[in-house]
Amino acid sequence: MRVTLQELKRQACETIDARAQEIVDIGETIFRQAELGFKETRTAALVASKLRELGLEPRTGIALTGVKAAMALGEDGPSLGIMGELDAVVCHDHPDAVPGTGAVHACGHHAQLAAMLGAAVGLAGSGVVRRLAGRLVFIAVPAEEFVELEYRQRLRQEGKIEFLSGKQEFIRLGEFADLDLCMMVHVDSDCPEPKVTLPESSNGFVAKAIRYHGREAHAGAAPHLGINALNAAMLGIMGIHAQRETFRDEDMIRVHPIITRGGDLVNIVPADVRMETYVRGRSWEAMLEASNKVNRALQAGAMAIGAEVEVTEIPGYLPLENDSRLTQTFAANAALLLGEDRVVTAGAMGGSTDMGDLSRLMPVTHPMIGGCEGPIHTRTFRVVDPNAAYVVPAKLLAMTAVDLLAEGAALAREIVRDFRAPLNRESYLAMWRDFLAGPHG
Repeated sequence: MRVTLQELKRQACETIDARAQEIVDIGETIFRQAELGFKETRTAALVASKLRELGLEPRTGIALTGVKAAMALGEDGPSLGIMGELDAVVCHDHPDAVPGTGAVHACGHHAQLAAMLGAAVGLAGSGVVRRLAGRLVFIAVPAEEFVELEYRQRLRQEGKIEFLSGKQEFIRLGEFADLDLCMMVHVDSDCPEPKVTLPESSNGFVAKAIRYHGREAHAGAAPHLGINALNAAMLGIMGIHAQRETFRDEDMIRVHPIITRGGDLVNIVPADVRMETYVRGRSWEAMLEASNKVNRALQAGAMAIGAEVEVTEIPGYLPLENDSRLTQTFAANAALLLGEDRVVTAGAMGGSTDMGDLSRLMPVTHPMIGGCEGPIHTRTFRVVDPNAAYVVPAKLLAMTAVDLLAEGAALAREIVRDFRAPLNRESYLAMWRDFLAGPHG
């Protein structure tokens, strides 16, 4: 007996509705136990346990804390990944920040995981998977937020990771090699109502760890004997500011340095000053051009004061390019579930995600969902509509999976067939390794 796509979607959504409180509880539990990248042991254990409850056999410890579970379907076909991110951000001033670490899901990644697991509940729990072709792969990746760079650099030096983000490590380890296409959701900033925003793309970035070396001296008695590394850093920052008028609007360049160490004591001329910055851009070429300008400014600051500067280049993320067909499929389901007036399209986002790296290897979509108020990554961010933040995206992921993998996975096959990957795993790894070797222009 032939079952329509609409009937399969209805079955999946009814199953999700029946277990909606469980899905909300998953999101709220993860929110309360926020962990930072490559440290998400409790969150990973929770995700793995929920996948086991669905009869799956998740692999754990991938890229230190990642989780992955595959489900073979009724017949051969493409493999579809449904993904969420395990880690939180640091925001010590957030009322729900974990004492000590400052970790809090002001990034909304807890909602991603609830939605991913909710989609698994809807597809597996309803029996809809028996009507689909190919494979479903449920993935929880670590360390999307590019924070705690010194800690991650130590992990790299210890040989535990090569790249500083979870999806990059998954690519390196070949953990995406069995996927043909992938989708995930992300909460939207300051969007309390049920709503879906569909960005076309996002910025990529490269990161820099900067260290100015000066010479200490007594700041009151003999400042003339010192070399003030903080002054060098400030001149470097001013040099960056002087470059801003040269950044083209269409390249969406963003440079935002912070000083992470400004000196030791107020009465000692600072001799060890450290900074971090991203250089974001809409294209790889624009990022590299701006990165070179930033390096010149940093070096000029050191030269002016007579200090030395070390600039450590760190692979960031590639610009995200959402696959139009995959995004349109998600959008059609959002319009069906929420109404067309609650589905909006957007151009390029100024932020960045390591989903951009994956978008160069396969078709992906990364839509934004509502249900939260306050800007993301700030002290005021919180979920105000649990149904919109956790349950609605679970339904949309499940409904889109049905479209892709029903009827012999005809739609997924078309999308995969028409996609032209700019990179493969080997060329991707070579590109970032060449970047690390430098110089860049």
